[in-house]
Amino acid sequence: MTTPTPPSAFPDVEALVVDILQADSALSTALVTVQPPTGFDGTAAAVLVNRRGGAWIGQLHVDQPLIELEVYGPTKHDAHVLANSARRALMAAAGNTYGTNQITEVEEMDGPRWLPDYLYSGANRYVAVLKVFLNVY
Repeated sequence: MTTPTPPSAFPDVEALVVDILQADSALSTALVTVQPPTGFDGTAAAVLVNRRGGAWIGQLHVDQPLIELEVYGPTKHDAHVLANSARRALMAAAGNTYGTNQITEVEEMDGPRWLPDYLYSGANRYVAVLKVFLNVY
């Protein structure tokens, strides 16, 4: 049996996750992006979305990226509430199709956990990592 060749370019899963999170009303007051804006100091409500690896499963034609959510808030409590909202919103995407992308499953790998931020000294940050199962055709 021949393993299917992976696509030369995977869907932009970071942009897809940003769109999913931005559409959730519980995150409407937070900045949701892949890059912090100029002047960001870690004290505003924000969710930074980053792909942190993953795996191509050729037989299933599935990309399984690990998505890291770095969640910031003005207080530790606010960051915790926002982290849980972002986590819930992404997990709720399982079973849905977005354009030509179908998310079949979302599995929590780590978090949300409190993680001090050494780049932004005043930051309140939680980090969560979720595996997204994305059909690629």
